[in-house]
Amino acid sequence: MSEWTIESTVDELLRRERERRDGGRITDRWPGLDLETAYRAQDALLERKKRAGERLVGVKLGLTSAAKQRRMGIDSPLTGWLTDAMVLPVGEPVRVGQLIHPRVEPEIVFTMGERLAGPGVTAERALAAVATVRAGFEVIDSRYRDFNFALPDVVADNASSCRFTVADLALAPDELDLVGEVCRLSVDGELVDTATGAAVQGHPAQALALAANDLARRGLAIEAGWTVLTGGLTDAVFVEPGRTISAEFTTLGRLALTGER
Repeated sequence: MSEWTIESTVDELLRRERERRDGGRITDRWPGLDLETAYRAQDALLERKKRAGERLVGVKLGLTSAAKQRRMGIDSPLTGWLTDAMVLPVGEPVRVGQLIHPRVEPEIVFTMGERLAGPGVTAERALAAVATVRAGFEVIDSRYRDFNFALPDVVADNASSCRFTVADLALAPDELDLVGEVCRLSVDGELVDTATGAAVQGHPAQALALAANDLARRGLAIEAGWTVLTGGLTDAVFVEPGRTISAEFTTLGRLALTGER
């Protein structure tokens, strides 16, 4: 492609998703794809999906660990959009053959009781807007080869969004210790990683506040009723056919999913 634009970037990313193939970094071919332009591309991608019949149901956070942010040269999480086409009902397998190279990460999930609009949102204010807390999994599936991307690449790709599943057990925020909530991630019954809610920006509500303030710079807010994936608690693990990935939480219960061809 001789000249890249927001529309051609969206075309390419949707083509990769549809054809279930990855590709190289767009920033290698379009140096002008900066972070601001990438978010415009992300919003344009969402509009394409909405025109195709998908409905906006929430927002996800990415790069919520301080160490990952330092590596990428940012000081706030990324945000991406969730649509109803990404919902994976509890117990339904991840159909690996429909995706490129899916990975799974456990998350603390908020359902919003009130609209949350920045700027100036604090963690305390953010938590007050949350109706319920649940355990969840996000399935990420980058449209870039080997998950190799620069920051604008992943933002334009809607932060690698793909699928998400949320447990049935729902608690009020004051019914658990969000910082100390432990998650034990296992693959086929073998423990592979452990983390607490502190892994998400020090406190999941702090990540939520940062997301609200970041969206405010684009004239956007987190709406009542939306689902918010607050960010991966552990490193993501690959989904493979026949492999079962489970997460045991201190208070939020157990959640599992299995890969299928």
